Amino acid sequence: MIHLGLIGHPLGHSLSPKLHTAALRSCGLEGDYSLFPIQPHDRQGLRDLIARVRTGGIVGLNVTIPHKQNVIEFMDELTHAANVIGAVNTVYLRENRLIGDNTDARGFLMDLKRFLDNECKGLPASQNALVFGAGGSARAVTHALLAGGWKVTLHARRLEQARGLSESFADDSLSIGHDLSSVELSDVSLVVNTTPLGMSPNVDQSPWPEDLPFPPHAAIYDLVYNPRETRLMKDALAEGLPATTGLGMLIEQAALAFEIWTGKQVSREIMLSAVEDS
Repeated sequence: MIHLGLIGHPLGHSLSPKLHTAALRSCGLEGDYSLFPIQPHDRQGLRDLIARVRTGGIVGLNVTIPHKQNVIEFMDELTHAANVIGAVNTVYLRENRLIGDNTDARGFLMDLKRFLDNECKGLPASQNALVFGAGGSARAVTHALLAGGWKVTLHARRLEQARGLSESFADDSLSIGHDLSSVELSDVSLVVNTTPLGMSPNVDQSPWPEDLPFPPHAAIYDLVYNPRETRLMKDALAEGLPATTGLGMLIEQAALAFEIWTGKQVSREIMLSAVEDS
């Protein structure tokens, strides 16, 4: 019996149980995928749950907001991706060592390529991205974009958090735009929201200021996937801009994590069909 699960808070919106249950069934594996809501400052609860991976009670865990950095102290080892990004979204045991991995960056890049190829006919001439947020997801997205040759501007409510992210990457292609009025929006070709703004049940929220026009030639990528059309996505589409949510990234990173845990590759189409009506 393969026990898998997700750490985070809140988790009521999560589609991960449906994704991984479908993956288990399609691979002929007996198992389950549970949600483990742990409060942001519950360090002991986090420690106790991760200990169940060490003892074999749980085969693997996904990690989401707000614990992608909180779990690092409990790991014996980080993969190269998790170490560079500074955040963990996948936990597993190898040779009695707890490993923290990150499949977010690869998952994001794979789905971003699909989105740009299908909606924008490939990469824009100017690869300038504006990223909202500075948490664990922002770290993965920023790492992926910088590795792909993009110039990235971070915009976050917590300036110190954004500065910490920027300093950890120490890349000349990364800058901080605390005030959007100081950002040359006409040069921005991709806007990525990594914050939870707009997530159900707060569906009327958006990270984009109401009185600020969108960049005229930008594609909009919102990591929030519940609701299926976020306020940010709807507003962008109304302006004639290509826009998508993070469902594709969710599926990609989940499939990568599932392969790490089980050694089995799973069809993305099977995962998508499991959540299409959600």
